[in-house]
Amino acid sequence: MNTTECSITLQEIQPGIQAVQAGPEDKEAVNALMVQAAAWLQNKGSKQWYELLAGEDRHGVTDAIDRGDVFIFKQNDMLAGMVILQQHASDWDKSLWGEDGHEPAVYLHRLAINREFGGKQLGSAILHWAEHGVRFPGKDRVRLDCIASVPALNRLYSGAGFTYKGQTPSGFNLYEKMQPSAD
Repeated sequence: MNTTECSITLQEIQPGIQAVQAGPEDKEAVNALMVQAAAWLQNKGSKQWYELLAGEDRHGVTDAIDRGDVFIFKQNDMLAGMVILQQHASDWDKSLWGEDGHEPAVYLHRLAINREFGGKQLGSAILHWAEHGVRFPGKDRVRLDCIASVPALNRLYSGAGFTYKGQTPSGFNLYEKMQPSAD
């Protein structure tokens, strides 16, 4: 049951890679992609997303797909990447950003790239798409968080034009980017 109201205004994010709102038929592929990403991170020495390797998903991606918060990026029938864009702040988001000021924000989580598409700037393309390629009624900014001690992630987000908004006591950096007005 897709309840997220949105309009995809940019279908192709890179040549041959299409943006689509995930549906129930995509759950297995999305979960497999996230496990692949967690294994890759572990191989690089990171414990990020480690719980996925044990079959636990703290972000509830299956439920997020049912809500219409998951967007996938496909080349033909191959899943190239995915991202969660939540219109409502989760308890996690509130713990990082505080209790107020959530109404105009969309929260970006679980950006993952199929390793077959690694090194092709797909992560940057997805961030650009989240800013320019999809619109949510009443929302004018995209917010995200990342582990402060992972320089590559921080470079990705700052390089995509996200504004650093500070670091939480728990060691997460906060970033925000205003969406251009839709004309």
